[in-house]
Amino acid sequence: MIVRSEYVALDTPTGPMRTHVYAPADATVRRRWPGLLLYPEIYQQTGPIVRLSLQFAGHGYVVMAPEIYHEHEPPGTVLAYDAAGTAKGNAYKHATKLSTFDHDAATVVAALKAHPACSGRVGTVGFCIGGHLAFRAALQRDVLAACCFYPTDLHSGTLGEGQKAGTLARAGEIGAELAMIWGRQDPHIPADGRAKIYQALVDAGRHFTWHEFNAEHAFMRDEGPRYDPDAARTAMGIALALFHRRLD
Repeated sequence: MIVRSEYVALDTPTGPMRTHVYAPADATVRRRWPGLLLYPEIYQQTGPIVRLSLQFAGHGYVVMAPEIYHEHEPPGTVLAYDAAGTAKGNAYKHATKLSTFDHDAATVVAALKAHPACSGRVGTVGFCIGGHLAFRAALQRDVLAACCFYPTDLHSGTLGEGQKAGTLARAGEIGAELAMIWGRQDPHIPADGRAKIYQALVDAGRHFTWHEFNAEHAFMRDEGPRYDPDAARTAMGIALALFHRRLD
């Protein structure tokens, strides 16, 4: 399916948030598609994130991918996959208020539901910090499905200003079906951290599936030494199956 892309500026209390929009080229008011809020890694809209967005849109979704650090960087800023970019991205994730992340999520969900090519059924997907933000966005009742790829800081709660997110403790508020996808060789979410998340979801009685790959952190990123094409292909199938089941 051919995809068209553009970007829009969504109004937020902390300034305009550039949001990248990817949609099937034949999307019209006569045929509408489910919506996906897609969260990036700490580097924002890198090439790998753009390509993942295009993949989802090409399977029949209106994808909106916000620049999560819009209050810290000018529109269009992409952080490099290097030590300096990593340090800056990690600093911003601790400098941003949770209320900002939450308001931004609600803003994008509302924009998706109002988009003329969107059916109004919305899910979330994210990678790294984006996996945590996708999980957190699923606290909204309008979100019907969430696929969280190796969500950082979920087990430790160290997201946002003050590093006391408490997202996992709110798992019982989530009504969406979840797909949780991990790399066993990921040092950012070790085995005990994954076990903590799994048990919290069981205790909360959530509807979820759990998938662990023999892969490293960021194994979906199609550049660099940690990319695992085989695991990425299988994991993409898991995500698409979730969204077809819950959103189509």
